[in-house]
Amino acid sequence: MRSRIRAETETAGQGVLQLEDVEAAARPLAGRIVRTPSLRAPWLDEHLQGSAYLKAELLQHTGSFKIRGVLSRLARMTPDERARGVVSVSAGNHAQALAYGCRLEGIDCVVVMWQDASAAKKRAAASYGATIDDSPTGPAEAFTRMEEIRAESGRMVIHPFSDRAVVAGQGTVGLELLRDVPDLDAVVVPVGGGGLVSGIAAALRRDGRGPRVIGVEPVDAAALAAGVAAGKPVPIQPRSIADGLLAPFTTPLCIDVVRSHGVELVQVSEAEIIDAMRRLYADAKLACEPAGAAGVAAVIAGKVEATSGKDVAVVVSGGNVDTLVASDILGQQ
Repeated sequence: MRSRIRAETETAGQGVLQLEDVEAAARPLAGRIVRTPSLRAPWLDEHLQGSAYLKAELLQHTGSFKIRGVLSRLARMTPDERARGVVSVSAGNHAQALAYGCRLEGIDCVVVMWQDASAAKKRAAASYGATIDDSPTGPAEAFTRMEEIRAESGRMVIHPFSDRAVVAGQGTVGLELLRDVPDLDAVVVPVGGGGLVSGIAAALRRDGRGPRVIGVEPVDAAALAAGVAAGKPVPIQPRSIADGLLAPFTTPLCIDVVRSHGVELVQVSEAEIIDAMRRLYADAKLACEPAGAAGVAAVIAGKVEATSGKDVAVVVSGGNVDTLVASDILGQQ
């Protein structure tokens, strides 16, 4: 709970995230991230009655969109903050991105994960130089442990979805989509804590206008929907094969963006995520992880209502999946 209280304090009084914040975050990213492609996906057109595109963020540095937010935040750190080092919490993708970014910047990095988090993601984060603390038993306990480390060591927290600079950095995905797909009608985005969908909404929406932004959560890991409904963060016990979407709560920052910018939220089942991951492998030749397939799952399942003849982009947010997990999913009948 302490991490949620601190998140409210850190984002209070700064106003809802807007396009200007995302444009400012884009500047320190120039030349440091991959300009990921927006790929035509005609095999999805029939589900949308329009033209489908896949924003291939799994081709980004460290295999997911997360490096955008990390580098945006690290660029704003003072010399004193850099000397103190950083700490964060992650199921794996943010961990890898933070470790990679800190290696580039020469900053000491500790990442809290949990005991049954992906071993492959732990190894990858460690290979970039992070110290991994995987003593917690689950996601909620990991956030508590992060707060303990902050208090004990004085490290700066680089929160995966409660830091304005991080969320604004994720929103640069939206800026690229506007250039790639000028007639963009809607964007479909996988959702964990809500940082990516919030950043994209800030980039694309103003005064209730702009392309629709549709967030997709697993049925049993819908922290953002719960928070939006309650008007405040609500703790949940997330469960899903999409480990990259296992946030135990959302934050006031993301709730405010979703409400203010009119983000729509839908949920998908485990079977729908698995089917979408298999389709991405077979039809798009994209080796995504389950979390990265959530947006496509919503499209295939008919949960995205699109304007006939319009362009829709679906963000494939990551590709960090253990080979044994991937082979098990792809081998299912």
